[in-house]
Amino acid sequence: MKTIQNHIFDEERALYGVNDILVKDCRFDGPADGESAFKECSGVEVEHCFFNLRYPFWHDHGLSIKSSEMTELCRAALWYSDHVTISGSRLHGIKALRECSDVKINGCDIISPEFGWSVRKIEMNDCDIQSEYFMMRSSNLRFRNVRMQGKYSFQYIEDAVFDSCTFDTKDAFWHAKNVTVRNSVVKGEYLAWYSEDITFENCRIIGTQPLCYCKGLKLVNCEMIDTDLAFERSEVEAVIITPVISIKNPMSGYITVPAADEIIRDIDEAKGIVYVRNQQKSPECA
Repeated sequence: MKTIQNHIFDEERALYGVNDILVKDCRFDGPADGESAFKECSGVEVEHCFFNLRYPFWHDHGLSIKSSEMTELCRAALWYSDHVTISGSRLHGIKALRECSDVKINGCDIISPEFGWSVRKIEMNDCDIQSEYFMMRSSNLRFRNVRMQGKYSFQYIEDAVFDSCTFDTKDAFWHAKNVTVRNSVVKGEYLAWYSEDITFENCRIIGTQPLCYCKGLKLVNCEMIDTDLAFERSEVEAVIITPVISIKNPMSGYITVPAADEIIRDIDEAKGIVYVRNQQKSPECA
């Protein structure tokens, strides 16, 4: 494998089409303001590099990035690439990952609106993220110990598992399908509307109007904090271990809860059963 070390590149397509190369301690920056440094490459390893130019990794196959930095000016850094591993790095440019497959990201700091659109098969561990529209339309996601803050995350995703994560994000999981969230905290308004076959296990769910218009929704031993108008028009099976403010018009299934300040029934087709454990008589029977 050829090694390039301690160089500065700023020209257009600086290392276009290279194969089986290790690039260490290099900077991609300068007055020529060139784009697409590693376009159409394969077998590339990058270590301790600095990227301040646009579109560095497009159409690459077999890419490893370690301990590197991509600045705000490094827009759309990884597109149309596969078999990608990124570790210990900063990804701070908008649209940093899109239309990629077989991606592993470990121990990274990500500040990137519109990150991860249409990605197929991605594993992410021990990362901190700030984003909007994070991971939209992606599939086969496996996240563990990920902390994310932003808005409109995980919309239209399919086939995903999240474990031991913390998400502070409005409008998360809209239209998501076949998703499991375990041992996690999910805070934000309007959680998972229009989702299908989404399960929350041992989670803490915080915020107004969660889990409405869902199909195949399951909650297993979950806390619900500051939640009102929950489960509107949803098909749901839920065991909740904390009181809720209000539940509104569950369409079918059952909800078990220790207490509820209000259960709203104002449409005839809402047939879901609410069982309040700490009352002698469920409000459903009143």
